[in-house]
Amino acid sequence: MTPDVISMIAQETVVVAVKLVAPILLSSLIVGLIISMFQAATSINEQTLTFIPKLATIIIVLMILGPWMLQVIVDFFQDLMLRIPQLIG
Repeated sequence: MTPDVISMIAQETVVVAVKLVAPILLSSLIVGLIISMFQAATSINEQTLTFIPKLATIIIVLMILGPWMLQVIVDFFQDLMLRIPQLIG
């Protein structure tokens, strides 16, 4: 294995990781922003007010997109396993 091959695999891994994490992070970011605007408008400074909606949003996103995320991971792993002879030789 050359350094170029390792770099290519690492780059593909990062792309897959970003693809999997982006929906979770974006949804929690949007919910956090909405809750923060509500807190600023009402002067409520309760820490748990942001935690519970974000947690619920993450759970909902995982329930909806979980099968897709699992399929992306499985496809990446299968592709990597099938390319092992080419990557080694």
